[in-house]
Formats: sequence, C-alpha cells, structure tokens
Amino acid sequence: MENVAINPLEVTLIRDTIQSPKYCLYARKSTEQDELQALSIDSQIKEMTDMAVKEELDIVEIRKESHSAKDSGSRPVFNQLIEDIKLGKFTGIICWAPDRLSRNAGDLGRVVDLMDQGFLVDIRTHGQRFTNNPNEKFLLMILGSQAKLENDHKGENVKRGLRAKCEQGWRPGVSPVGYIHDKYLDKGQKKVFIDEEKAPVIKEMFEKVAYEKYSGRDVYVWLVKEKDFRTKNDKRLALSRIYKIFSDTYYYGEFEYPVGSENWYQGKHDPIITKELFLKAKANLQTPPKRYPGTKEFDFTQLMFCGNCGSGISAEEKFKHQKNGNTHRYVYYHCSRGKDRFCKEKAIREEELIKQLIQMIDKIDIDEISAQGKIKKEVMRFRKFSYGVFGQETEFDKRPIEADIRNYAKYILTDGTKDDKRELLGCLRSRLEIREKRVLLSPNNQ
Repeated sequence: MENVAINPLEVTLIRDTIQSPKYCLYARKSTEQDELQALSIDSQIKEMTDMAVKEELDIVEIRKESHSAKDSGSRPVFNQLIEDIKLGKFTGIICWAPDRLSRNAGDLGRVVDLMDQGFLVDIRTHGQRFTNNPNEKFLLMILGSQAKLENDHKGENVKRGLRAKCEQGWRPGVSPVGYIHDKYLDKGQKKVFIDEEKAPVIKEMFEKVAYEKYSGRDVYVWLVKEKDFRTKNDKRLALSRIYKIFSDTYYYGEFEYPVGSENWYQGKHDPIITKELFLKAKANLQTPPKRYPGTKEFDFTQLMFCGNCGSGISAEEKFKHQKNGNTHRYVYYHCSRGKDRFCKEKAIREEELIKQLIQMIDKIDIDEISAQGKIKKEVMRFRKFSYGVFGQETEFDKRPIEADIRNYAKYILTDGTKDDKRELLGCLRSRLEIREKRVLLSPNNQ
C-alpha cells in the first residue's frame, strides 16, 4: 500500500470544519429615528436564544450594544467582537438581522474579510444563514449595502419631512415657553396650543418692555419677585432665555427654519402677541454686550467662581478722596450674579484675595500646579542668570526646587503682570471659588 503524506494544514482545516462553531450572540439597538420600530435588545436576545436552542447552536457569550452602526469603526463592542474572532474566541455570530451587524461599507467589509480568511465560518440571523460560500457572502453584502442605502437616504427623507411640516405651518422641535403640544396625537402630528397659564405672563413681559421701558434684568426681577414664574420643569427663566424670548418671532405667528436659512413660514399656531408689540419691545430692548468698550479688566476675573451660586466672579474699583488731596484706590471682587440675581455672597478686597492665594500656595500639593515644568524652567533660567552675574551660587540657588516654585508663584501673585497671574491660576488643576469671603479650591468638574 502506497504511503500518502499528510499536510498538517489540511488536518487543521478538517478538524475546524468538523467542530461546531462557537457563536457570539450580538444584539444592537440604535437610537436613530428610522430604527425606533426595531426589536429591543432584550427581544433580540430572547428570539435568537430560542433559535439557538432549537438548532443546538453553541452560544459562548452574549454581547449587547446601544450604538448607531452608521459610521465605520464607531462601535466599541462590535470592534472588540471583530478582534476576538481574529483571536479564535468565536467562529460564528448570531444576530437578529444583517443590519444589526453593519449599516456601512467599512464594517461590512471587515465581516466579509473575516469569512474570506476562515476566521468566521457562520452567521445566523432570523430565517437566514451565511457561510463562507460565494453566493451567501454576495447576499450578505447586498443586504448590508441595502442597509447603507437606507442610511444614506435617511438625511434626505428627514429634511424633506421637516420642510413639509414647516409648509403646513408647524415648526419642528419643542415649542417655546407659553405653548404646549397636544399629548394625544402621534409624533409628527402634534398640534401646538397656547398655554393658558403661562401665555398671559409672556404677553405681559413684552408689554413691560414696550410700554414701561423695562430692561431684560428688570423683567427677570419682576418674574421672580412678583410672578414666581417657572417653566414646565419647575425652573426659573435664566436671563439669557428671557432675551431669547424677546427675539423669537414665533410669538407673533412667524418662524424661520432652520435658523439663519432665510426660509420663513407662517405658523398655524395662535399668536400670543401682535407683530407691532414685538417690534416695539425689540426697539426698546438692547441686549447688554458681554463687555462694554473701554471696560477695565482686573487681574483675577474670569478665573474664579462664586461658591454660593456658581456664577463667575467680577470686580469693580472704588476711589476714596481724602481732604489732604490723597486718593486711595480699592478693588473689590464679588459674585457676578449671573446664575442667581439675589446671591448673598459678599465682596472681598483684592489685597485680602492675594493674601489668601499666597497662603494657599504654601499649603497645596505642588502637583496641583499643572505647569510646574514650565515654572521649573523659569527658576533654572533665573539661577543661571544669577550665577552669571555674581559668579557663584546664591542662597536662592541652594534652596530645593519645590521651594523655588512656591516662591516664584508668590512673586507672580504680588508683582507679576495681569497675564502672568492669569496664566498661573489658570494652571491649577482644581477651580478657585470664593465662599464667605474665603478663597477655596474645589474639584474642577464643570
């Protein structure tokens, strides 16, 4: 009998073919509008687990993901699944439908490439099976390409739907304060009605500005003190939102969509005010600029926050003229009251503020200063300069580098320029707060 040489690679291929595939059940739910009717993740798992039991398939692991498959390589769970298949952890995938695996050409190509290389031998979906067979891979690619085509058309369909809604007189999105949606109609068909409780207050706001020359801040105080006005989420109207209301043409019946497109539509909703009232209020109301021309900038503004309400810290200077002709200048830092117009946080003088900051430099961990590398470089540069001038080490040169960093920081706080002070405090890893006239460090989580 003639001896036949056995190729080890062929033995491996035969063994892998005989062994049952090791499946990973992959369930994905996207948040995209066109997939709102897709089975939930739990439903997918139940359906495919029942199928696996019926067909005696070996599910090694179940992986879930709530992420869109529109963009290639953007799903962390799917990316890890691909890597695990390459490592041989799985040789098969079970999922509800091909579009659960991919809605883009990149991810689809990765799946087919795994099948070409023999890493992936079987894909099971509801009522379909795909193996490393030319016809089945071709069908998989067609179904994946179809899902991509639907994805590509989605943006066009959404824009067309929104445009049609605007032409019907209904502005897409949430209606402004003073209006409510019909709760009982289907999504996309909900009509807008006047909120009988809040609409009169909105109209009165416009009248206050138009006829009584109220400013935006005056309206804010009036809403808080006299009306105790709150939104449907039980929140007070922020000053910025009040100004936004005064610029919203929706209140007299017209709207632009998208904003800035110059596409104007006549709304079918009932207006709360007339166009004449809107224009008169607009003429009387000037949105205050964030910074007036010629406004003085102070050393420590824009670097600290109010520990009481979370607003920023602003400053003002005052001058005291004495009878002997001397003039003393004082700078006070206080809450800007941007988030709470009635914040009770007291002001702190600049001298006291600097004193507390210097004390803080002595106490904080030196690692708190994220720019210590740069400061070390400045210190070493000064040491080199002093050695070049005096020809020998000074007492300053003999001190530990950390002590020099602290002293350098103190020097900046007392005698540095405004930009130096801002750069130093801007390098703190924690944020600075003023609470009860004390400077504190708090975690920088905002």
